[in-house]
Amino acid sequence: MVVGELANQADLIVIGGGPGGYHAAIRAAQLGRQVVLIEKADLGGVCLNKGCIPSKVITEAGKRLDDVKKSSLFGLSTEDAGIQFDRLLEHQKRTIEGLRAGVKALCKANKVQILKGSAFFLSDTRIGVEEGDNYEVYEFKDAIVAAGVKPVPNTSYPESRRIFNQLAISFLDEIPGHLAIYGSGSLQLELAMAYRALGAEVTILLKIGEQMPFDSAVSKELARIFKKEKITIVKDCTLQEVAETKNGVAITFNEPSGEKVLKASHFFYEEKQRPDSTGLGTSRIGIKHDEDGFILTDTQCRTSVKGIYAIGDITGGPFLASKAIKQGKTAAEAACGLNPEADFRFLPSVSFTRPPIASAGMTEEEAIAEKLDIKTSQFPLAANGFSTITGKKDGFVKIVSERGTDVILGVHIIGEGAHELIFSGVVGLEMGAREEDLHFPSYPHPGLAEALLEAAEGLEGNAVHLKPQKEKKSSPVNTESLQAGISGTK
Repeated sequence: MVVGELANQADLIVIGGGPGGYHAAIRAAQLGRQVVLIEKADLGGVCLNKGCIPSKVITEAGKRLDDVKKSSLFGLSTEDAGIQFDRLLEHQKRTIEGLRAGVKALCKANKVQILKGSAFFLSDTRIGVEEGDNYEVYEFKDAIVAAGVKPVPNTSYPESRRIFNQLAISFLDEIPGHLAIYGSGSLQLELAMAYRALGAEVTILLKIGEQMPFDSAVSKELARIFKKEKITIVKDCTLQEVAETKNGVAITFNEPSGEKVLKASHFFYEEKQRPDSTGLGTSRIGIKHDEDGFILTDTQCRTSVKGIYAIGDITGGPFLASKAIKQGKTAAEAACGLNPEADFRFLPSVSFTRPPIASAGMTEEEAIAEKLDIKTSQFPLAANGFSTITGKKDGFVKIVSERGTDVILGVHIIGEGAHELIFSGVVGLEMGAREEDLHFPSYPHPGLAEALLEAAEGLEGNAVHLKPQKEKKSSPVNTESLQAGISGTK
């Protein structure tokens, strides 16, 4: 079809079928719009097919194997516990295919039309869609761009069957003998612990000055757990060369004590992300971008062009499915005349380490940097009844609040169930909760949520299962202790 010929008519078009895109499409359909969803690859996007879901299958396997090996606590005999890795990969494949089919079925049930192909803007009301030799033009009233991001190829590392980026690391065909990991992002930390549980030796290399991306108390506890799990951390590294060898990978790096060579079976690094907008034509129609190419939006996900919205990773970090999903629903509702808002002030951050880590709001260090007068409380899961029952006593719940107003500023959890328990903290933060709002409800007993209650009570020294302690001063800051978040693990 030649541009200018009669175009197909579309009420609302969504470009990209990842978490944000398909949520936007279904929400708009619920509100009565005729929706066309365009996806050039697989429904579910990178998250479902190459990222979040595949990696969580691996982390769950590591967790379960670790649980089995420690089941002697309950009198269970598990001497022969092991893993059939090929069966795990089969489960991973079935999980991805099943969830992808579920997304397709949901779109169909909501009468969302799915088109396979690459989309590009011809104008602010027209889109071309190309798939092989097939080319069509669609004229739309509103459009939502959910095209995502893609890794920037790192030419420092050769293409290799033993060197993996974030899109490939969850699809190894074997358990590494020795996995070397460069960086401390959530995926690096998650897979470090997962593959360690599955039997791999693991070394994490951190660049100069790199710290764990958590509240300092959480980082310190994670460092202790790493040491217990025999995961090696090497700090202040400068990578010189990563080369495949006959039996693995040789990583040459400098550290304060000099040049070292680490020999491993596999190497995992995370590539920088860039907007997946090549050929999309957003600049051609006047959509504004930041200096890195990410689309600029307001709190209703509107771009600088009327009737065109952008959501998810293509609007910049953090690159989280939870953010994309919220933006997707917000954009759909805004396009349908409602007045929603996407506010990520208390966007929860979760790492599926073992145990998991979850946080929302300000860290202690951030609050001090803002010159707030704060108090903190930290309740160890070792003092929680349910944790004692399960034997999973690593970690704690930490709460940061403002002295004087008692307003909760941040909630940080490392421990079993953290990824679920954090939602209570998020709701409290969103509602502007004070300490008394966490004290007032009755909590299930025995349960992990009681740790949240006692952390809140501890802000005034009233936690029943903690010995009385002297009040912690918020300043002056002990900078040495803050920098010790990953000490003792080298």
